Amino acid sequence: MKRIVLFLCTNLAVLLVLGLVINLLGVDQYLTEQGLDLGTLLVFAAVLGFGGSFISLFMSKTIAKMSTGARVIGQPQNSAEHWLLTTVAKLAGRANVTMPEVAIYEGPPNAFATGASRSNSLVAVSTGLLQSMNEQEVEAVLAHEMAHIANGDMVTLTLIQGTVNTFVFFLARVIGYLVDSMINKNNQNRGGYGAGYMITVSICQVLFGVLASLIVMYFSRQREFRADAGAAQFLGSPQPMIAALRRLGGLDTGALPQNMASSGIAGRQGLSALFATHPSIEDRIRALQS
Repeated sequence: MKRIVLFLCTNLAVLLVLGLVINLLGVDQYLTEQGLDLGTLLVFAAVLGFGGSFISLFMSKTIAKMSTGARVIGQPQNSAEHWLLTTVAKLAGRANVTMPEVAIYEGPPNAFATGASRSNSLVAVSTGLLQSMNEQEVEAVLAHEMAHIANGDMVTLTLIQGTVNTFVFFLARVIGYLVDSMINKNNQNRGGYGAGYMITVSICQVLFGVLASLIVMYFSRQREFRADAGAAQFLGSPQPMIAALRRLGGLDTGALPQNMASSGIAGRQGLSALFATHPSIEDRIRALQS
């Protein structure tokens, strides 16, 4: 989940900064001064939407390290670190990808993979994961993360996020222009946009952004199934991944600790499930068993 949350937060921050910059530079004023040019607006929205997503992608490794305090293993300092490097190298060979950076960070049981490409990636595991799982289960989690890299999930997520960003920017400004035109329809001397435009665009970007996140979260849940299947393929059996999921979900050992409850690893029910990054543990295990 961390790789998705970090990406989305970075993407949102970049979009907010870019939105502020274009307002300060008067780009919105230029787009609406002589009437709304939909073709120009669409190009502008695409450049801004995909630009924000790709900036987030290229910053993903750096942001992940800074946010989690992850320490990249250069020279292993103990047998556990040596085993981690050896295991990831073995899985990278099976996945036919470049050996990623391997890192450890302090925290409850979790792991993530991120990076701009299959040849420039990072796999990180928490100390809680290493302490609460046996080697077979940890290897299954690592195989799951390597499957994310092999599947190019971060790049695909970037393209999806860029597409929805484009339509958020585009539709928000079209609606903002229409609302502003209705408010000021009797003012023939007005040029550019007014307060109605700015307020409407701001509100629409938030609302459309929430709706767009449903699309991104749906893709996120689907790619978890694919990564689970990839792990089973790399390990030659779905059983290690099933065992790791059961350990994470507490199906055999009880509920997850409170500090893990918000991660959504065990899945959510009802409306909140639409915003979950992961399917439920039960659904993932059923998919592996079938």
